[in-house]
Amino acid sequence: MSLVNNTPNNIAIIRDGNRRWAKKKRRAAIFGHVKGAIRVDEVVDSCLLLGVKTLTLFAFSTENWQRPQKEVRILMNLLIKFLQKKKKKMVAGGIRLRIIGDRTPFSEEMKRVIQSCEEITQKGQSLELVLAINYGSRDEIRRGVLKLCDDIQCGAIKKEGLTEEVFSRYLDTKEFQDPDLLIRSSGEYRLSNFLLWQLSYTELYFCDTLWPDFTREILLDAISEYQKRVRRLGE
Repeated sequence: MSLVNNTPNNIAIIRDGNRRWAKKKRRAAIFGHVKGAIRVDEVVDSCLLLGVKTLTLFAFSTENWQRPQKEVRILMNLLIKFLQKKKKKMVAGGIRLRIIGDRTPFSEEMKRVIQSCEEITQKGQSLELVLAINYGSRDEIRRGVLKLCDDIQCGAIKKEGLTEEVFSRYLDTKEFQDPDLLIRSSGEYRLSNFLLWQLSYTELYFCDTLWPDFTREILLDAISEYQKRVRRLGE
């Protein structure tokens, strides 16, 4: 795979289509999630080669709790196993893992695994891998507003000094730049409550491929399309 010029520094991906892929194969939904995890590996490796600085993946939304409880438990266990299995690889590859979203409902095991992975990878400088787990943009903004209100009430900030930049510091993504490119798989053309504040000037790319069939070539196609666009950023 050849490197390309003008690669986006920050790519976000809505990984959609695992369950539909499994249904087409007449398999249980979890089979699609397992296959989808393999694609995560390939995309991460590709982003490392391309020099992408930040890759944000939608792993589990606040709405996903509404799925059958058995599937939710399996998904959480799959996430735990994925993080444990990839810990050494992330360290070796210079990948820094970051988790965004509300961790409150997670099991103690899940919280320990996340903390361990974040700590052991914190010196990684090649790629920031951001996983959005129990994440919803409206919930993120709600939580940010609550923190802001507390700070205004205690005098830490004056409401007259509230700017977009200041409010951004109250979001889960306060340490990251806004995405340059958003990719969504599976043929759906919506944002599904993902990074609504951060995607204001992001280039959007939609493909029909279900996530378990997502390839490096499709990633390169998305980047190639991104390179053809003129980003005016409101100018």
